[in-house]
Amino acid sequence: MMVQWLVSSGHTVLLWGAANAVFLAGATLLLSCLQMLASYARKWHQMRAIPTIARAFPLVGHALMMKPDGKEFFQQIIQYSEEYRHMPLLKLWIGPVPMVALYNAENVEVILTSSKQIDKSSMYKFLEPWLGQGLLTSTGNKWRTRRKMLTPTFHFTILEDFLAVMNEQGNILVNKLEKHVNQEAFNCFFYITLCALDIICETAMGKNIGAQNNGDSDYVRAVYRMSDLTLRRIKMPWLWFDFWYLMFKEGREHKRSLKILHTFTKNVISERARQMKTDEECRDDYDRDSSPIKNKRKAFLDLLLNATDDEGKKLSHEDIREEVDTFMFEGHDTTAAAINWSLYLLGSYPEAQKKVNIELDEVFGRSDRPVTLEDLKKLKYLECVIKESLRLFPSVPLFARTLTEDCEVAGYKISKGTEAVIVPYALHRDPKYFPDPEEFQPERFFSENMQGRHPYAYVPFSAGPRNCIGQKFAIFEEKTILSCILRRFWVECNQKREELGLTGELILRPDNGIWIKLKRRNS
Repeated sequence: MMVQWLVSSGHTVLLWGAANAVFLAGATLLLSCLQMLASYARKWHQMRAIPTIARAFPLVGHALMMKPDGKEFFQQIIQYSEEYRHMPLLKLWIGPVPMVALYNAENVEVILTSSKQIDKSSMYKFLEPWLGQGLLTSTGNKWRTRRKMLTPTFHFTILEDFLAVMNEQGNILVNKLEKHVNQEAFNCFFYITLCALDIICETAMGKNIGAQNNGDSDYVRAVYRMSDLTLRRIKMPWLWFDFWYLMFKEGREHKRSLKILHTFTKNVISERARQMKTDEECRDDYDRDSSPIKNKRKAFLDLLLNATDDEGKKLSHEDIREEVDTFMFEGHDTTAAAINWSLYLLGSYPEAQKKVNIELDEVFGRSDRPVTLEDLKKLKYLECVIKESLRLFPSVPLFARTLTEDCEVAGYKISKGTEAVIVPYALHRDPKYFPDPEEFQPERFFSENMQGRHPYAYVPFSAGPRNCIGQKFAIFEEKTILSCILRRFWVECNQKREELGLTGELILRPDNGIWIKLKRRNS
């Protein structure tokens, strides 16, 4: 009887404990919900004066009006920004989250110049499994320290060392394109993207992955698959919870791709660190009867392995992995898109292409020699072509910050926690600063034509304290690859703008590709 009583008492205690735990969890959840509702009500009241597209419904906001498809959603945002251009900003509620779209230079300046509003949008958290807390995703003191530490690695003279890689990969690319000379139109997008991937891989890691000759390698496939999976997850709220995500096929594929990417990068870092140590020992052992050690081509990785903060502390291998993966993610798709858009526009505007050819002939003659830093400085019209291409088709068509405190824009108070979405695609089409905004006019970027233009009317690389650290590298690469292509080929494109099928997600892409014809120039 005593045993039965003890067992029964034990069950009672367990049940009582379980009931308490359930009650406590329920009370905590209820309290959290009430706090969220109170915050939501405060923001709703505080921001009610801001212009909006239509009446928003409680909790769901404008979500029911938003297109689920990435291409249609982007077109919808662009349509709203054009329709409401007379408004200083535009409010949308995506569920309970307020969002303000900014496409006016004066208002964009308020956010981008702030030293406080530097937190990237909460949507960037879906990149963290791949990129960790690297320069793209980190914030606060970690971002400031890392930015200060990494800035010297993008110095002009260091970037010059990477020209050899860009020239080599540019030559591989033009040789690949030879088979299309005097043939039917073909989609050039993937060719350019593989070339850009080879360049960033060798300059970031010192590793030649040969993507142009083997676009089906595990690493190349993992890079593209990870980008696609991340985008899909951002658009599907039911996949946001990590535990739940792994129950889906996509979540398991994400995990496999992540393992391939991280294993590859970690192995390269370990291998490079060992090699640097060996080279150091060889230099120490060098004596009179040996020849000097040949300097190996440096990569960002080498600079990161030697980088130190203000206290002389070096980055850990995991820190370096985050930054190398960030370079890989940010440094190939954006430049590839810019080169592709430049080819599309030059192929569509033969008069501009003729001017580029005249400049190329003045600098290179009929030579196919490698591009030098001095050459790049002389290619001023080509640079204007790239800038005008980035105006019409910014590689990153929209980006967002999560406001960390209340702020005022155009006389309106915007609540802390709001997603401030900068829309370069619309900003760059403001007729106040760019008359006939849909026309391709590289002359807009002649120095005399830029005088008096608002400094925040054109932000293809963002601006302010959180601008793109790699923008010089990007322009170097774009000028080098375009000069390699355009010295050998004449480009034609008959694709209409409406045939491109623009998709503005992480990168502005033509859903239907970019179809060009090639003719040999100096035949």
